[in-house]
Amino acid sequence: MFAAERRQLILEMVRANGAVSLRELARVVQTSEVTVRRDVRALEAEGLLDRRHGGAVLPGGFTRESGFPQKSHLATAEKTAIADLAASLVGEGEAIVVGAGTTTQELARRLARVPGLTVVTNSLLVAQALAHANRVEVVMTGGTLRGSNYALVGSGAEQSLQGLRVSRAFLSGSGLTAERGLSTSNMLSSSVDRALVQAAAEVVVLADHTKLGSDTMFQTVPTELITRLVTDEPPVHDERAAAELQALADQGVEVTVAGPDADTPDGPSGDRRPRRDMPLPGQRRTTAGRNGGLGPQLRSASALSSDQPSTGERARVADLRRR
Repeated sequence: MFAAERRQLILEMVRANGAVSLRELARVVQTSEVTVRRDVRALEAEGLLDRRHGGAVLPGGFTRESGFPQKSHLATAEKTAIADLAASLVGEGEAIVVGAGTTTQELARRLARVPGLTVVTNSLLVAQALAHANRVEVVMTGGTLRGSNYALVGSGAEQSLQGLRVSRAFLSGSGLTAERGLSTSNMLSSSVDRALVQAAAEVVVLADHTKLGSDTMFQTVPTELITRLVTDEPPVHDERAAAELQALADQGVEVTVAGPDADTPDGPSGDRRPRRDMPLPGQRRTTAGRNGGLGPQLRSASALSSDQPSTGERARVADLRRR
């Protein structure tokens, strides 16, 4: 493929999807990431797109939201690894909320094997993934259907979440920065996500590396309310994404990185999950923070087993469910 043909295809992909990772571009045009990066740089010089943390986005600052068909084909390997790791956080008998998104849909498919689980969601896709799980109870919110992402939104969805209390919320979004936290480009979706956050004792954000450093119009979860980020390992050349992860860790977010290395079947759901340690430049290990004086830390999958809910916590959640 000639350079002009590659660049035209790259431009069409970015226009169709709003944001595309270098990995995905290299796969589609069947060339190396080095070559794609050079093409993206040339297109940016012409003002046709913007480079952004390991990928390319539409020019003009804030990225726009892609439709579900486009999202479902982006960063699929990364989303799978993130979902595998996030599922290992969920224990038997828990009550959780799961928001809308392609990554949370992948998570839901893995939660079908967790016995005694109660999942509250506003996503039709999450509910569909759990529909035939005979040991999982699914609770749908009310609301108005938003067709672009198959989610229930509006005042009906928000009111149905009032008075709810669960152990964890699993959310995705369109962008994530240390400065603003998680954000999305749709106002109705952001309002429901905020209601989901209010219902949970802990907030777990699922975001692949292409969303790091991207900012969209409506904030859903400020950084100080994010308990943990589950993400994939950015490309080695993407220093800005690594810096964004470090900034999130410095603000007290537990950053857990899913990687393609060894697998181990030690998650409570019985899944085999990826393990990967990704040291960041200048990582702080002893800074005082909200983690019991130990400071913000980057977490690998191998360290997760010690973070599972205690028997007392599970009993508390079960009591909340009975109420």
